[in-house]
Amino acid sequence: MKLRFPESKIQHWADRNEPWGRIAKLETEFLTLRPKIQKRSYLKKDELQKIAYWKSPRTSGYIQYNDADYIRDITYCAFTATNERTRIRVLSCLDGVGLPSASAILHLFHKDDYPIYDFRALWSIGEQNDDYSFSFWWDYVEFCRDVANRNKVDMRTLDKALWQYSKENQ
Repeated sequence: MKLRFPESKIQHWADRNEPWGRIAKLETEFLTLRPKIQKRSYLKKDELQKIAYWKSPRTSGYIQYNDADYIRDITYCAFTATNERTRIRVLSCLDGVGLPSASAILHLFHKDDYPIYDFRALWSIGEQNDDYSFSFWWDYVEFCRDVANRNKVDMRTLDKALWQYSKENQ
């Protein structure tokens, strides 16, 4: 894995990423809710529905098939687990949540830093595959954490940069 652009340009690409309309409003809402959700350690059904729509409007309708208690239990498990594989994999037990959406949930609400697993972000680091294995995802997490730490940027900034670079150059 290697960035397709110089690390010194992370902030540049992140600054070019301007969410629009409902997407921007949802992102602001998530960042506002983050401390509250982290404190309670689970998601409510309406919160999961919004995250699913923000990440993947096409598949977000499947969230309705999960009842509120199931969502609470699964997300509580993911947010409190000490094992990385458990954190990401348990979320995929929810209808409508695959690896990309699960990574978005961790990205937004887990106390640790996680990148969003997205085809645009992967393209920006020279990867073009649909490998949903734990080992590939974990390599991606560690790569992104290293890049973010080395450049003293938060994971949200790096994620925006990766997405935007692909959007403008792919």
